[in-house]
Amino acid sequence: MTDRHAAALDRALGGGTGENPVEPPPAPPAGWRASERALRYGTVAATAVAAALLTGHAWLLAAAAAPLALLALALPAGTRPRHVEAAADVQPRRCFEGEQLTATVTVTHDGTVGRLDPGITLGPGVRLDDLTTGPEHLTLTLTAQRWGRWTVGTVDLDVYDTGGAARRTVRVDLGEVAVFPVPTAAGVTPIPVRLPQRLGEHTSTQRGEGVEVTGVHPYVRGDRQRRIHWPATTRRGELQLQQFAAERASDTVVLLDVLADVRDPATGASSLDETFRAAAGLVRAYLRTHDRIGVVSVGGATRWLQPGSGQAYFYRIVESVLDVRKDLGYRTTGLRRLPPPALPENALVYVFTPLTDQRILDVLDQVRARANPMVVVEIPSGDPAVEPGDTTAELALRLWRADREAMRFALTERGIAVITHTPGETLDLALAPLLRTRIRGGSR
Repeated sequence: MTDRHAAALDRALGGGTGENPVEPPPAPPAGWRASERALRYGTVAATAVAAALLTGHAWLLAAAAAPLALLALALPAGTRPRHVEAAADVQPRRCFEGEQLTATVTVTHDGTVGRLDPGITLGPGVRLDDLTTGPEHLTLTLTAQRWGRWTVGTVDLDVYDTGGAARRTVRVDLGEVAVFPVPTAAGVTPIPVRLPQRLGEHTSTQRGEGVEVTGVHPYVRGDRQRRIHWPATTRRGELQLQQFAAERASDTVVLLDVLADVRDPATGASSLDETFRAAAGLVRAYLRTHDRIGVVSVGGATRWLQPGSGQAYFYRIVESVLDVRKDLGYRTTGLRRLPPPALPENALVYVFTPLTDQRILDVLDQVRARANPMVVVEIPSGDPAVEPGDTTAELALRLWRADREAMRFALTERGIAVITHTPGETLDLALAPLLRTRIRGGSR
């Protein structure tokens, strides 16, 4: 693909894969200063005095008397506080997409103050739903909109004296929140051909102490007599015992492609959002069957967590990759080799990728070289929008489609299962064909 075609495709895709993080507001001035009311009164009085001096009309000085009198009445009757502090408490600090947060800002001081006037700067991942102001506190009701680790924002609280003639600004930082993706509905858990030698719920091809009957075998000294299969014993004239399949736990690793975040021009859906929601649904499905599951995210800094089990492990897995999106900014430069402990032997690897960056093929080669069974779950990103009559962009779109088809063909030819997950649908529809046969691994 030429540079000109690449540039045209970049315009069609929206120009790049990263987003710029939100810059914090400038620092407020320190100490007490004149309020808006005092500035208005002072401006009117100064204008009247200046007009009287320039025109020589003494009666204009009477126009300055009224604002000066109001300014004198606005002087505080009590003691103006010297120390004003504000503290914030945000609950909860961890939540799922769409859930509400409550931020409470409490003001403490050593004197007498009047009203509070907040100036709020929110981070990109939350939305303000309600605001309640009290004598010495401020309550914000927020909604977490997208998964990620977000800076909630800052509150610049203007504290006025009792007369409203002076104000002081106190800034309080609301900190960060971890917003988990809402898992896609999933219950199907395909398994590889070979299973590790540990207890679990998946039936193995080996004989063992399971509950699924696979046949009968002649009695061997030491076998349990309560497993005698009397119909087969009667037919064959010798003792026959029931044979059971061993149960094993499956080791599974979810590999996330965070090299690029591509938005569907038609729907505005983010490939990174759909990747994490689908992966979260699959993680929950395997944890429900008491399997061990880990996670690896590639793109920028490679993050990984060794396979573990238990429902509480779901939150450890999600938190390990939340830093991929921090205030809409994430790194996509560099690609390191996968650490060996991240991919246990014979672990089934699910690769969630939009197949838009060819560097993911290098990662897939690393997984295949370790003989791990692998499934590639493609997250469709939609065709780039092309303006009618733009022949260069249309040619770039054709090359883009051909490149994606070539990537799918190359994966299929290598014996890698490739499925497509449609956003908004249950992941079980995409995984159902994998239940017909167990998934095989690559070759060393």
